[in-house]
Amino acid sequence: MQIESLLVNELQLGGRLNAAVENQRRGEFGLLLAMLSADSSDMAQFQFDKDLTINQKLYKQFQLQQPQKLVDDLSSMTEHVNNGAVFHSQGLRQFHLQQSLSPEAIVIRGKHDDAMVQALGNSSHLVRTKYEGLDTHYEAVEEMHFVEQLERQRQISQTMVKLTA
Repeated sequence: MQIESLLVNELQLGGRLNAAVENQRRGEFGLLLAMLSADSSDMAQFQFDKDLTINQKLYKQFQLQQPQKLVDDLSSMTEHVNNGAVFHSQGLRQFHLQQSLSPEAIVIRGKHDDAMVQALGNSSHLVRTKYEGLDTHYEAVEEMHFVEQLERQRQISQTMVKLTA
């Protein structure tokens, strides 16, 4: 008999471990515990932060706020921090407090730096769309054949005669 997947920690058992205790099934409880990994690093409490980098783990462990962003991109749809209103309404001390709680980016600009914005502003729309990588494929408009135009005009004139009659 082959086991499909190994039991590593108690989270994989779900409620079976609890049910064995509640129903006083000592044999099943012992069997489930024996099938678990003996390595303490496989226990559930050590599995929650596996996908975090070492810097993210340290920020979380010491409950530090994330570092101040250097550049904020206004073209993205994320929420941007603006502490200017706090300075105008509540003064310098409250601004410093708000700046330390949720810091603004040092430089706030659009998607491109200033020189590129100026260059793109002086160029044509086609050049800008090519630089942005947007689709510049234009579909050719299919012109109607002369005979088809005459046929449509005849149909329209016939419907107009019917409506006036």
